[in-house]
Amino acid sequence: MFRNLVAALLILAALVLQVGLVNRVSPRIAPDLVLLVVLSLAALRGAAVPGAVIGFCGGLAYDLLPPSDHALGQWALVMCVLGFLAGRAGGQLPLLVVMLCAVIAPGLAAGIGALLGDPGVTWSVLRTAWLWVGLCNLVFAPVVLWAVSALQPKRRARGSEFVTSYRRGTA
Repeated sequence: MFRNLVAALLILAALVLQVGLVNRVSPRIAPDLVLLVVLSLAALRGAAVPGAVIGFCGGLAYDLLPPSDHALGQWALVMCVLGFLAGRAGGQLPLLVVMLCAVIAPGLAAGIGALLGDPGVTWSVLRTAWLWVGLCNLVFAPVVLWAVSALQPKRRARGSEFVTSYRRGTA
């Protein structure tokens, strides 16, 4: 329960930082902090379904943010798919998985936007923006992964409540 609350607060903080600071400094080419936090949370959980749920919730919150100029649910779909992939593959090498998904994300978002009929998605925009946004995400991915792993509560190893051997307790 506490881990889920911390994850929700991390996503909320990333949303506020993205809209309040990062988008104001560089509105076109900037790292996507919400995406990086979602990918980091999913990779650190190391499971596909929690990663997809975290991605969907983060993407839906991103879609509902006021200056949205895209179809409702676009980022929920993108982050749900990427959260699933990061959760499924991120157990052993979370940094590599987060960096790979962070580079794939702008192209996937543009592709889904083009399928939904977004007039702002063209080949020239995709060629230029994907490179720079992917590079920004790639640079900021280790920092965000480190911060999320430092703030995420550690799971305690639980001992087995069952007797593992029939000889336990005998002389």
